[in-house]
Amino acid sequence: MKSLLKPFLGVVLVAGIAGAAHAQAPFAKPEYAIKYRQSAMFIMGQNFGRIGAVVKGERPYNKDEVAKYAAVAAEMSKLPWEGFVAGTDKGETHAKPEIWTDAAKFKSASEKMEQEIGKLAEVAKGGDLNAIKAQFGATGKACKACHDDFKEK
Repeated sequence: MKSLLKPFLGVVLVAGIAGAAHAQAPFAKPEYAIKYRQSAMFIMGQNFGRIGAVVKGERPYNKDEVAKYAAVAAEMSKLPWEGFVAGTDKGETHAKPEIWTDAAKFKSASEKMEQEIGKLAEVAKGGDLNAIKAQFGATGKACKACHDDFKEK
C-alpha cells in the first residue's frame, strides 16, 4: 500500500501545481499573450477601419456590411484584456508600463472602449448612417484615449 501512496501523492501534487499555474497564466509563454492581444486588436481595428472608410465617404454605405463589421469589432473588443498579464510588458509590445502600474485606470479605459464599440454595433443594426457616424466618433474617442495613455507610439 505504501508503495502506491508515494506515486499517487506525486501525481496529485504535480496535477495541483499544473492546475494552479494554468489558472494563473492561460498562456504558455508571455509572447503568446502578447500575440493574442495584438491579434485581437488587429482584427478589431481592421473592422473598425472599414466602418471609418464608410463614415468618411471613402466606401459606399452598405447597411449589412457595416453591421457585420461593427459586430465583429464589438466581439473582438472583449478579447485582448486577458493577454495583459504579468511578464508581457517586455518583448515585441507597445504597451506602456502604466497598464500595470495604474491597472484601475487601464481597466476603466478598456471598459469604456468596450461599451462604446458595443453601442456602435447596436446603432449599426438600425442602419441610420448619421447615428452610426455619431457613435463612430464616440467610439474613436474611447479608443484614442486608451491608446494615448497606454500605448507607446
